[in-house]
Amino acid sequence: MFETSADSEEGNHGSFSSTLFKFGILMLFGSTSGLGGFLRCPAVPASVRHLFTGSSIMAKSKFEYVRNFEIDDTCLHNCYIVVRLDGRNFHKFAEMHKFIKPNDDRALGLMSRSARSVMEELDDIIIAYGQSDEFSFVFKRTTTWFKRRASKFMTHVASQFSSSYVFYWKEFFGEQPLLYPPGFDGRVVLYPSDRNLKDYLSWRQADCHINNLYNTTFWTLVQKGGLSTAQAEGRLKGTLAADKNEILFSEFDINYNNESAVYKKGTTLIWEKREETVIKHMKLPNEEEKDVIVARSRRRVEAYHCDIIGEQFWQEHADVLEEDDC
Repeated sequence: MFETSADSEEGNHGSFSSTLFKFGILMLFGSTSGLGGFLRCPAVPASVRHLFTGSSIMAKSKFEYVRNFEIDDTCLHNCYIVVRLDGRNFHKFAEMHKFIKPNDDRALGLMSRSARSVMEELDDIIIAYGQSDEFSFVFKRTTTWFKRRASKFMTHVASQFSSSYVFYWKEFFGEQPLLYPPGFDGRVVLYPSDRNLKDYLSWRQADCHINNLYNTTFWTLVQKGGLSTAQAEGRLKGTLAADKNEILFSEFDINYNNESAVYKKGTTLIWEKREETVIKHMKLPNEEEKDVIVARSRRRVEAYHCDIIGEQFWQEHADVLEEDDC
């Protein structure tokens, strides 16, 4: 059945492999006596013996020490884990793919769809917030996913988001080709309390408003006012929010308050239960078959484009966050 002869016609490599196999059998059975002389094991050289060290012979080797170089990146317990992704060099990406300025509904929709995919895949995410080319994902404080390793959280979120962005590209951009793969960098931040987390999300939404007001005014000056980008930048240098609102209203008859909420407020994704009805084909006891309407409750990711800085959102969705004493 097996070639075991010591004088088998093998090269040096074959002899080593054969010896290695025999030594494995020997270690498994403890001896060859119970095998009826099935194996004639020669003395095992040190070059083979050293590969089978440690308590679990088949699982360990002398090389396992390299694991000692790994950094312990376990996240502190009782903290919300936030993973924030930002588009890498997205200014160039937007230019190459001719995104509409100042806001492209296709691009914003694709970002939200990709974020939804991340939440559906990693359902310990309780809320996500995004604007422009960034998205933040909040894992619940009690999550034990990935043994709470920061590197695992970041890489899983980044890879799922990036692959979803490519996968759903055609759904939003149609036949416009994706010229090269997009990139997203990420970071992990821990927040110990509800107040800290709310302040973080408020910071990101305030940033959305500041950036969108500037970009709306800037591109209006360029596209409708005939200014060059350098001239528009100079015109807006040192201006406050009220100044920008005045430029839009007095010069272009644009009321910034009437701009789409998704531009001003960004996108907030949360889990919600929704009642739905489905038609099921059922076989009755009398073997008659019929379609039956069945009602069921289902958990789905829902999008909101509203203020999350004030308390109204949190009062209306009190089940999003965990209790502070968890």
